[in-house]
Amino acid sequence: MKSILKIASTTALICLLSFQATAQTSKYKCMLQMSNYVGDGAYVVVSLLNPKGEYEKTLYVMGDDKKWYKTLKEWHKFYSKKPTDISATTGASVTGGDRSITTFEIEDSKINKGYKLRFESSVEDQKYYTSDLELPLTTEAMADKTEGKGYIRYVRLNKI
Repeated sequence: MKSILKIASTTALICLLSFQATAQTSKYKCMLQMSNYVGDGAYVVVSLLNPKGEYEKTLYVMGDDKKWYKTLKEWHKFYSKKPTDISATTGASVTGGDRSITTFEIEDSKINKGYKLRFESSVEDQKYYTSDLELPLTTEAMADKTEGKGYIRYVRLNKI
């Protein structure tokens, strides 16, 4: 009887420790408003950058035709070295003046630790923006509307 109790308590402790080790994440709704440019739909990739400015993770890709991924030059270098299945994190490209609302998860441990979200954009036969918009992952910055520099007019995040 004592051995069963020891096994049960040891198992419970291991489960509790492994649960705590799992990274806590929060979901964010991302509303992206495009500027009123003329041309084809923009491909936009949302990436998590570490404090050194290096790509760490792809959070979302707007544009689902893989043949155009190479036009997102900096992200594509990262993606081609470490290809991952991003089919669950892709959607339609976004045209001038349109809005896109997407949802993605961010680990809570990345907030206020020097991480950023990079929105990289490209339109066929037009200018490519490596950093159309960069949003520091700080509580303050994530509460505000952030202006883009190219095809993106602005982005707003809301924790859900």
